[in-house]
Amino acid sequence: MASTSLRAVTHRLTTTPVDQLPQIASFLATSLSDCGELLSTTQNQKTGKSESDNAVQIHKLKTRLASLLQDRSIEGRWTAVVLVKATVEAGQWEVLRGCEPLVRSLIAILNKSDPVSTKKMSIITLTRIFHLTYQYPTLVREITTPSLPGFITSSLNLISVKPSSEPIRKLKPNTPFLEIVLSAFLELIARHPTIFRPFSAQLHSLLQAIIGATAPTFSGSVLDLAEQLFIALHNCAPKNTHAEEWKNASRMVIASIHRTADYVFRGVVEQWESVDASVRQAGQSQDYSRVVADAGPDSLGLAGWEGIHAGVERLTVLLRLLSRILAAPTASTVTIPLGSILDLTSRLNSTTVPAPGADVPVNLQISREERDGLWAELPRIHAVGMELLLSVVNALETGVVSVGQTILEQTLWVYRAEKFNKEIRNSVYDLLHALLPLVGPSTTKKNVSSLTDIIRSCCYDLLPPAGDSNASSAPSSDSKGKSKTNQATVNADSFLNPTSKNRQVQSSASFDGLKQSASDFLPVVLNFVPTHFLTTSLRAEIDRTAILTSDKNAMLASVLNPVPALKGRGVGSSIIPFLVQGYAAEMEVETLIRPRMPVLMNAPHVNGYGSIVDDEDEEQDEHQAVPVQHGNAELTGFLKATATPILPSNTAPTDSGRKSPTALNKRGLPEETKPSPSTVPTSKLTGSRTVDVQAKKARLDTDTVSAQPSLGRASPDSSTVTATSAPMPMSAIQTSTGVADVSMSGTSTAQTGATAVAASEDESDDEIPALNMESDTDDEDEEMDD
Repeated sequence: MASTSLRAVTHRLTTTPVDQLPQIASFLATSLSDCGELLSTTQNQKTGKSESDNAVQIHKLKTRLASLLQDRSIEGRWTAVVLVKATVEAGQWEVLRGCEPLVRSLIAILNKSDPVSTKKMSIITLTRIFHLTYQYPTLVREITTPSLPGFITSSLNLISVKPSSEPIRKLKPNTPFLEIVLSAFLELIARHPTIFRPFSAQLHSLLQAIIGATAPTFSGSVLDLAEQLFIALHNCAPKNTHAEEWKNASRMVIASIHRTADYVFRGVVEQWESVDASVRQAGQSQDYSRVVADAGPDSLGLAGWEGIHAGVERLTVLLRLLSRILAAPTASTVTIPLGSILDLTSRLNSTTVPAPGADVPVNLQISREERDGLWAELPRIHAVGMELLLSVVNALETGVVSVGQTILEQTLWVYRAEKFNKEIRNSVYDLLHALLPLVGPSTTKKNVSSLTDIIRSCCYDLLPPAGDSNASSAPSSDSKGKSKTNQATVNADSFLNPTSKNRQVQSSASFDGLKQSASDFLPVVLNFVPTHFLTTSLRAEIDRTAILTSDKNAMLASVLNPVPALKGRGVGSSIIPFLVQGYAAEMEVETLIRPRMPVLMNAPHVNGYGSIVDDEDEEQDEHQAVPVQHGNAELTGFLKATATPILPSNTAPTDSGRKSPTALNKRGLPEETKPSPSTVPTSKLTGSRTVDVQAKKARLDTDTVSAQPSLGRASPDSSTVTATSAPMPMSAIQTSTGVADVSMSGTSTAQTGATAVAASEDESDDEIPALNMESDTDDEDEEMDD
């Protein structure tokens, strides 16, 4: 089938007019992907007529693609680029080792006046070829190393212009290739850093222009790619200097943020002083009579900006860049400047939006309009600052425990002042979601109390807004009486559409990601915060929120972390019924309410539970039962394994020191039993009738047969239990509330029945004693024994 598809592809490529090839390009590419096994087969392994025919078809395909790449028509070159990518991905090494002419033709297309789509596809195809050759050092040496510099130069020429006298480049305005070129460089720079090293200065100048743009010139995706590529440039540093290059880049970003904050926060008197002397001395003199602006360039080489909005935009971009630096992988081990980062976040978070009527120290030389603009932009700055702290927590993990209290305090500063902002709440929930699993178990009661407001706000964000439709749909009694005087304040539209108010409340309360962040944060509080520090009302509100929102994770966390029993506090109720009602089919809930794991015991005889054995082992234990030993007082204890006795109903309890007469009487010996042990099953001793086990018929009623003596009637050491045996395996003993099934061998069962019947006859005063036909020496022996 693969050979047929390959023959059809080559036939369509050679017979179809070139101007019609783009219409069938997708079909041909799909067909080539189905021929992967055939295209990837090594040439020296192809033997036979069919294999040689396939080799001829592959040669035709490669020849046709090479000719289409150099075709004069735009349609032919576009189709060739698409099919080259499909062929390389299908053939892998077998096609890659001969694709050097194709790579040169693709790079040449970048320098021609082809359409944008053709050049974009050429960049994608070349990037894919360089990516696939990375695992083959020979192909890297033969194809990638000589071709990649030309690809970088051609791609840079598409997005920028390089003056002949300067080592930097200038971006072309509104170039459509910027995003695709940055994406290709980002994928290749980590694999081939030495090839990109001569171009690092040119790339740095381009990235500075993109990152430093305060106006919305570039899209968000282009800005993200530029920041990631800026961080990846440290891979191009000489050998053993990657860590130092990364550290210098992070310090330059921190210094640039401090410089921008000097201008943005000039309207207030900051209550912060840096612990770093170099930061304190780096303050810039400003002209307060002019609009806030930075002439630039700063320590990072970024251009200047003007206006409070542009300054805040620069500040947020640099904070995101610092967060990406901490989150991005590095080529070697680096040292994170944690002290400088926390010093920076302390400065940003110490300046918050003032409460109404609060006395805030301000700079009187700055206009009120600039300060109001700063108050409006502060929540955006603090939200990005929370993302920076989140990056620190994710990067250090358990290493952040020593500074966890500092991060928590800074978070509370911002939340208490700006909790009205949804973006702030979202950032706080995300930060605490990552921080509490690390520092939550060691949190003190005072810290838990400080988190109460955040937890309540989380519950409020999860619950739907409480819109009072009745109040909006009908006027109250007071409004009826004052309808003439308050006509100007009545909203007539609320009478026509009662649900309009609810929709407004819901739209105002909605925010992308806020509910998800709150939903993820709530189970973390229950799992990692000491539950005995949570107040009763707060815990009730958490449970109520979990039930009303039907949050499975929150309800599971509540069930697994119940309210502890404390002095002065009532027993907390579980919300398992609500969990089962909503998620009865979930595996976690099924495991919680109906666990099927067997009880694990360390010892086989703990609490009377024995080890589980097979039926064959149980039968083997029955046949290997120890013979009955009479008169051994040490084996009649309460916890000793004894055979279940059969007692008559009129048996009276006797003293514990008295021995049973059958213990010394020869009538109870097993030689006097007639039936064989195999013919006396255990079930007959515990059934409705009793079989004859002696020469004389035993007078026993069915109602007098008891399965097990009660503790009230006969003590365990009573002499009425005359037939005792050695301790048996616990697996052979089965207890029940009705009839006790005794697993013993036939001989032991018969002996037990004989001794029990003999004991009942000897203790009865009304029965005629049996005639003893033996010699009188037995009586003398008995007297001597007594």
